[in-house]
Amino acid sequence: MSRDAGKLSLILLFTPFALWIALLIILPQLGIGYVSIREKVGINQYEYGFKNYIDFITEPVYRNTLLRTAWMSILVTALALVIGFPIAWYIAKIARERSRAALFLMCLIPLWVSDLVRAYGWIVLLRETGVISMTLVKWGIISQPVEMLYNDMTVIIGLVYTVILFMIVPLVSTLQGMDDALLEAGYNLGGSRLTVFRRIIVPYAMPGIVAGCIITFMLTAGSYLTPILLGGKNSSWFTEQIYNQFITRYNWESGSAFGVSLLIFTSFVVWAGLRLTGQSLATTVAKE
Repeated sequence: MSRDAGKLSLILLFTPFALWIALLIILPQLGIGYVSIREKVGINQYEYGFKNYIDFITEPVYRNTLLRTAWMSILVTALALVIGFPIAWYIAKIARERSRAALFLMCLIPLWVSDLVRAYGWIVLLRETGVISMTLVKWGIISQPVEMLYNDMTVIIGLVYTVILFMIVPLVSTLQGMDDALLEAGYNLGGSRLTVFRRIIVPYAMPGIVAGCIITFMLTAGSYLTPILLGGKNSSWFTEQIYNQFITRYNWESGSAFGVSLLIFTSFVVWAGLRLTGQSLATTVAKE
C-alpha cells in the first residue's frame, strides 16, 4: 500500500511538469519544425522540402547575423562569468549567514520589472539628454552631451545586466558545497592564491560555471527587446530577423526555419562548450 501510494504521489507531482514540457516546449517545437519544411507555391498549396533552410544558408546577411549573435552572446556570457564569480564567491564564502538572503534579494531586484522597463531604464541613463551625459556636462568633464546608445557596447551592457543573476545563482549553489578544508589544505601545501584558485576553486566550481554559462548564453542568444531597443537601427540580432519573417513579411515558413536554425546552432555551441570543459548535462544542470 505504501509503495503504491508513493508511486501515485510521484505521478501526481510529475504530471504537471510533464504536461508543461509537452504542451509549451515539445509540441510548439514540433509545429515550428513542420512549418519550416513547407514551401508555399500557391493559395493554400504547399510543397515539402528544405528550400527555406537552403535560402538561409545561401543568404550572407542571415548567416552573418546568426554568427554575430552567437559571438556577442559568448562575449556577454564571458563578461557575466567574470563579473558574477566574485559576487557569487562573496555570497557563498565571505558573507555572513544572515546577510546572504539580503544579497540574493539585491540580485533579484532587476527581475521584479520586465525586460521592457529595464531597457528603457538604460535608455534614460545613456541617451544624449540622459542622466549620465548631462551629469558629465554639468561637472565639466565633457563639453557637450554624448549619445551613448545604439552601439554594440550598450547592447552588451544591457544584456549582461539582464542575465548576470542566472550566472550567480548556480555558482553560489556550487560554491556553498565546497569544504573550506580544501582551501586550507591548498595553502598549507604551499599554494599561492592563484594556484589555489586555478587548481582547487575552478575545478570544484566547474559544474556551476558550465550551468551558468549554458543558461546565460541561451537567454542572451534568444533575447529580443534589449538588443533592439538599445542597439536601435545599428542592432543586428538574429531574433530580429525571425520577428521580421513572422510579423513583417508574414512568411511563417522562413521564420520557422530561422527559429529552428537558431535552436540547432545554439545547441551546437552548448554541446561544444560541454566537450571542451569535459562536463555533461548530468553533472551541471542536473547536478544534485
